[in-house]
Amino acid sequence: MARREYSIDLTINGRHLKKLIIDPHYEDKHSESVSDEIIVELVKELDGGFYRVEKVDSQGFQYFVEDHMELNDKLYKLIWLLHDDEIFIGVVNCYRRN
Repeated sequence: MARREYSIDLTINGRHLKKLIIDPHYEDKHSESVSDEIIVELVKELDGGFYRVEKVDSQGFQYFVEDHMELNDKLYKLIWLLHDDEIFIGVVNCYRRN
């Protein structure tokens, strides 16, 4: 499956972002408990925050992990990325926590 893009208007780590790109990787194991709609709502919760970079790869992508994000009384783990030269947030994976 192809990545999906959504228009957003967020500020994360002081950067204004206009696009959300969701990788379909989560669908392999988590499609029963996660959807694009849930991911969009979780990403909106990041708005205005400052987050610690977990890893930077050789192409300059900064990876972040937010664990125990709550939405509708359920907990999720969200793995996402930013790049200094881009105006998007990319979601690498998302899944429900117990």
